[in-house]
Amino acid sequence: MNKNVTIGTTSAYHSYPDGGQKHPGLIVIEEIWGVNDHIKAVADRFAAQGYSVLAPELLPQGLLEMLTPQIQKDLFDPGKRHEVQTKLREAMGPIMQPEYAKSAIATLKTCVEYLLADEQVDGQIAVLGFCFGGSYSFHLAAHDERIKASVPFYGQAPSEEEIQNIKCPVLAFYGDQDTNLIQSLPKLKEDMKKNGRKFEAVVYQNAGHAFFNDTNPHAYNPRAAKDAWDKTVAFLKKNLA
Repeated sequence: MNKNVTIGTTSAYHSYPDGGQKHPGLIVIEEIWGVNDHIKAVADRFAAQGYSVLAPELLPQGLLEMLTPQIQKDLFDPGKRHEVQTKLREAMGPIMQPEYAKSAIATLKTCVEYLLADEQVDGQIAVLGFCFGGSYSFHLAAHDERIKASVPFYGQAPSEEEIQNIKCPVLAFYGDQDTNLIQSLPKLKEDMKKNGRKFEAVVYQNAGHAFFNDTNPHAYNPRAAKDAWDKTVAFLKKNLA
């Protein structure tokens, strides 16, 4: 079952199992393309696994209006890529500001409260996200002790200060062709280990950024996506028992 809800001023997609039993809660955080059909499909897949899944729309309306399917297509066109990248950097300026990050984390905490108040949620909450959402999966784990597990897909590494505040286990996924994130991964592993955090990083060979997104023919890697799905399901089952 699914429905569109409003939490404060934030719209969200809520997908959940039928039957009235209690289930763990899961927050799924979007890529930079918004809560689109792909993110809703991911939420539905986890709902089918027995999770009450909330996918909040964190991106501002002005940015969402720009992120059309044509823009996504042009991003992979060598003749148009530079122009599109310039436009995207300009449009994304506001969400790169510290004030936005504070607001986004506050919104995500409100989403945790929404799930905890749901009589069909058993009190166990995890977070999972992709790219932009992967970064915020780290951030939310660092800023909300109610999060019991975090699964960032190709997210930017958190600061060491944030790592010190992460209490839950973290399972992170990367493609070996995602150069910037792979270069920052050794330090992230070192910082996690130094601070005694439960952290596992899985790196897929011959996979790049957004390898899980089956609506992106340029990036999707079926082998890596399936393995990441299986590992995620097992990880959440273990840590939300």
